[in-house]
Amino acid sequence: MTENAVTNALGSLRLIEEGSWLRAQLNADYDARATVGERFADEMKAYRYASQAQRECWLRHEDVVYDETSGQTLDIYGSVGAITPQPVFLFIHGGYWRALSKHDSSMMTGLFAQHGISTAVMDYSLAPHASLHEIVRQVRAAVRFLFDHGGRFGLDRSAIHIGGSSAGSHLAASVLTNGWFDEGGLPVQMIRSAVLLSGLYELSPLAAAFPQEWLSLDKADVVALSPIRHLPEEGCPVLIAWAGSEPAGFKRQSRAFHDAWMKRGFVAQALEIKNRNHFDLLLDLGNADTALGREALRMIAAN
Repeated sequence: MTENAVTNALGSLRLIEEGSWLRAQLNADYDARATVGERFADEMKAYRYASQAQRECWLRHEDVVYDETSGQTLDIYGSVGAITPQPVFLFIHGGYWRALSKHDSSMMTGLFAQHGISTAVMDYSLAPHASLHEIVRQVRAAVRFLFDHGGRFGLDRSAIHIGGSSAGSHLAASVLTNGWFDEGGLPVQMIRSAVLLSGLYELSPLAAAFPQEWLSLDKADVVALSPIRHLPEEGCPVLIAWAGSEPAGFKRQSRAFHDAWMKRGFVAQALEIKNRNHFDLLLDLGNADTALGREALRMIAAN
């Protein structure tokens, strides 16, 4: 996309110039933790509790090395005794690229297993010890691993789906962008669908706000690593969801990516969950009685 096209797609999400007043506003617009205040620790405990319950029931393969260079691993969840290879959903955790792990991120695996879908939940090296370029490389390596070796674990490499929350949605969207499939000799349409929750798709605001403290992005990084600037020629169906009480920046970015995806002629569904916050929205992905859980299952089944 051209610079003008990016600006138009983002709407009120401006490409950033420096300024203390603007930085203060951006800090507020991208401070998800501030929206839950003292409840933040409880939100993180809920992630770990829900994930541990799924590990005890549905974990099938633990600490599978997907990238020899970094040594990073993923866990594979699913039902026992599947006769045919199962579709696989790769989930990428959030944490502003610097926190959380696969141990906090398996809350959807039981629901998916009950519907014949395996789930791979991955770790990646965290910032600032790893650059964002390296983190994106690792996530793409995990997708490549599932395509090349998923059959060993009962996975259908022709039915790879992907999802993430917050920074994890940025990383999932970085898998959908153009170029890297061809470079790796992978099918352009290897990703069948994506679930993107509370995502970040244009990095210029982050480079001018507090996440820059651990991201250390320069102008070239912003251009190279903003998924909305590198939309593919062929795109899979995408479910883009955000919480009603999201910070303003996350809402703008979610709507902007949805609009940009649609303008490319791709299938996209936008879903705002009114009674959720940036963090507890993810728990809905493991609950078939929620709009998010139902729509995610429907999209995976349809693709």
